[in-house]
Amino acid sequence: MKVFYGVQGTGNGHISRARAMNRHFKATGVQVDYLFSGRERHDYFDMDEFGDWQDRQGLSFVSDHGRINTFATARQNNLLQLFKDIKQLDLSGYDQVICDFEPITAWAARRQKVPCITLGHQYAFQHHIPIEGDSWLSRAIIKHFAPGSQQLGLHWHHFNQPILPPIVHLDEQQPEAFESSVLVYLGFEAPDEVIALLQRFPQQQFIYYGNFDQREERDNVRLEPLSLEGFKRDLHQCNGVVCNAGFELASEALQLGKKILVKPLHGQMEQLSNALAIEQLRVGHRMDHLSHAALAHWLDSSSLSRYHYPDVAKAIVDWLANPSRCSIAELSAELWKQSTIGEIYDTPE
Repeated sequence: MKVFYGVQGTGNGHISRARAMNRHFKATGVQVDYLFSGRERHDYFDMDEFGDWQDRQGLSFVSDHGRINTFATARQNNLLQLFKDIKQLDLSGYDQVICDFEPITAWAARRQKVPCITLGHQYAFQHHIPIEGDSWLSRAIIKHFAPGSQQLGLHWHHFNQPILPPIVHLDEQQPEAFESSVLVYLGFEAPDEVIALLQRFPQQQFIYYGNFDQREERDNVRLEPLSLEGFKRDLHQCNGVVCNAGFELASEALQLGKKILVKPLHGQMEQLSNALAIEQLRVGHRMDHLSHAALAHWLDSSSLSRYHYPDVAKAIVDWLANPSRCSIAELSAELWKQSTIGEIYDTPE
């Protein structure tokens, strides 16, 4: 079996899912060619496991102080290059095309009339789930950004919809602990503002990962350059996680039983909706701006009960390899039977 796999590279969550899938593809001897788009090639890190991977410019967004910058986003994206890349991508010779919200792969597959299975959190928004910040534009993006012939949406809860549990990519070799440190990953916020907030809690040790040149100690805040191995280690050992309201890191924190404080990226429906779902499921806390009061309240809160999700990546790889595969609804039902999750306290209207 030969697979072409397109991955949106703007957020590390998409890449983390691809790492989990890649592990199981390798275990079953499936050949996979990867394409990543959404950032410059030199901004990716720890990518050796993907072999001779390709990169394209694709489409992305620009944020400024925790909010989408619409003008800068429009100026950055090159639609002519996007159309050229879609036209030039040859998907012939592949048995299966998979897309994790990557537009070049998805539209090349549609143009060449090749069936494409789309995989990711964004596809859950085509179902009846908690949504905040909705608009005609956000709905159009979800529907048309990276369309596929079949959609595998992922979320923390099924919400009585045919969606799958999260793909959680954790290192089983890492020792688990609940030390007093707090892991911080706020990639859409201004670092100086984040550091200033964290330093107002001198008794609390924070480990802040970001685009830093080297490790640095600033009083109670340890700055760490982006590193897959180091980040996973600190995630396993921390007491809690402060992050933007992306999907994958929160999923990993839930699986490890870490308490969560999310700050959604304003102007992005997905992150606003994730923050709403976290509130409704009562699996974490939310702050809508970098707030001293919100962080203080969260630091005094208790840890969560651990959620458990099965190995969804393995289940999907096995499902793909099965010529008589079951329906997505049946796959969803089976995986949620293997999950341990909380009850819904508020359901979407």
